Amino acid sequence: MDAWLWVLAAVLVVWIGVATLDRNGYLPDYVGTMGPMLTVHTKRGRALLDRIATPKRAWRAWGNLGLGAALTVGVAMFVFLVVSALNIVQNPPAATSPVSQPRNVLVIPGVNDFLPLDVAPEIVLGLLIGMLVHEGGHGILCRVEDIDISSMGVVLLAAIPMGAFVEPDEESQSEAARGSKARMFAAGVTNNFFLTALVFLLLFGPVAGSISVASGAAVGSAFTASPAAQAGIGQGDRIVSVENESIANNSEFDAALADSATRRVSVGLASGETTTVNRSLLVRAAPTAGPFAEIGRNTTVTAVNGTPVYTRAGFADAVTNRSIAALTVRNGTSGETTTVTGPIGALAVVQVDGPTAESTDLPTGEPIVITRLGGRRVTTYDDVSAALAGTEPGDTVALTAYVNGSAVERTVTLGASPDADVGYLGVLGTYGTTGLSFTDFGVHLYDAASYLDYMSGNVGDGGLAGFVRAVAATLVLPFISLVDPSLSFNFAGFYGWNLNFFAVEGALAGLGGATFLLANVLFWTGWINLNLAFFNCIPAFPLDGGHLLRTSAEAVIARLPIDEKRRAVRTVTTGVGLAMGVSLLLLVFGPRLLG
Repeated sequence: MDAWLWVLAAVLVVWIGVATLDRNGYLPDYVGTMGPMLTVHTKRGRALLDRIATPKRAWRAWGNLGLGAALTVGVAMFVFLVVSALNIVQNPPAATSPVSQPRNVLVIPGVNDFLPLDVAPEIVLGLLIGMLVHEGGHGILCRVEDIDISSMGVVLLAAIPMGAFVEPDEESQSEAARGSKARMFAAGVTNNFFLTALVFLLLFGPVAGSISVASGAAVGSAFTASPAAQAGIGQGDRIVSVENESIANNSEFDAALADSATRRVSVGLASGETTTVNRSLLVRAAPTAGPFAEIGRNTTVTAVNGTPVYTRAGFADAVTNRSIAALTVRNGTSGETTTVTGPIGALAVVQVDGPTAESTDLPTGEPIVITRLGGRRVTTYDDVSAALAGTEPGDTVALTAYVNGSAVERTVTLGASPDADVGYLGVLGTYGTTGLSFTDFGVHLYDAASYLDYMSGNVGDGGLAGFVRAVAATLVLPFISLVDPSLSFNFAGFYGWNLNFFAVEGALAGLGGATFLLANVLFWTGWINLNLAFFNCIPAFPLDGGHLLRTSAEAVIARLPIDEKRRAVRTVTTGVGLAMGVSLLLLVFGPRLLG
């Protein structure tokens, strides 16, 4: 039984318990129910709101500013949700994608795949701050616009605070001017946007500025049965030396291994431990078609034409002058050894109507292996790109390729590249040697510098526009690996094993590890507040956007020369609300139903 079902079961039990207590009259008058949720009401605090709301002119100006922003975002959310829903209907994503799982809609650490339990306190705190700021905005603008407040309070799931609320007096609200009500409804998201900007200014400035990347190569994970795993190297380790030579970052580590064909390599860890890794050529990615399609992952290439190989450098040396090679492969599960013979080059497919298809009789849609291009030996698809460097559209190049096991030679007239100022061959290539990619060490490196750049706001060009882009970029950090293929890990903050890859320095050095906690609180408070603001701007009841839709529709329709204005308003709000409801359902459940 997974975490998702446990949560549903717990919610059901709480719901039954709350309903039983309510039905038997055991709940006091100041406690209400909303399904499994409890609402605790109080009238205290209204005097404080009155004092805060004293500069009414300033608050109205703030409300007008926020009203414009909320209406703009509301329209954008309407367009975004409708377009996204239509895209799902027309091109359903795979139902197995993590973002397609309904549980990942919930902001519940441990249930949502992208929200780990390790940062649950920061997430809950950010949610509470966001709800208090949001409802506080409604409360203050109620008093600014002379709208009475029936009660205020908190929302609980069992004993867990889930939010806050301000309940305007219905009669007083109905008597308020349309503009007054609109400012009051927009005040919550206005405050959320303001708090988002404030916390990210702090995060991008002094807090993240006091965090640096620790020296060494950061190990995000080790492949199962890889040389690194067998040497005891795993997630969270930091490699600081190779063969007694200091390593400053991931790039230096890769370079140190690439330059060495030695099987046994000594590495030093940040913990002070030194270990020896016996390298072997583990297949990291394998093709599904082509001459080496039978070689799958979890296998090791042990020899080329009978000569043992252990490293990427050794393999490259062994195949450089061989168009055909026999690879000895050991299955990592069964231990069986087989030999597979095939051409050594760049695995590719000729594009229909591309320059190669137009210039030659090579088949389209079938795998070919390019072994020479423009007079240069080709062993990987990177070599194809190198051979095309310096060419121009209209140039001709000689191409040697293996098609169905036979070598053919053709001349291709290059076309214009769609994304580079060089000649275009018109083939779709698979990276690696005949589609095989190897690791001779066996680790996924963790790009700590890129994650810190996101947390520091170093993804924009400066100024207000750069700040907005930097804030927007942080929205994808919890699932960044799905957006940026160059990053192998998602980032939910500084916690657990990734703390070994960062250090605290500068102005906040005296706080030590508490700096990471502060960064997490600021990140999640900003992240949740921004999403809370966007969500509440959706033009559908009972969200703030739904109330703003009604007041806006009333303002427009009141000026139209039509009868039954109330019915027209109801038609508009109901239609938009239904569109939003259907769009949200498609976003959550569409991939599983249509994919």
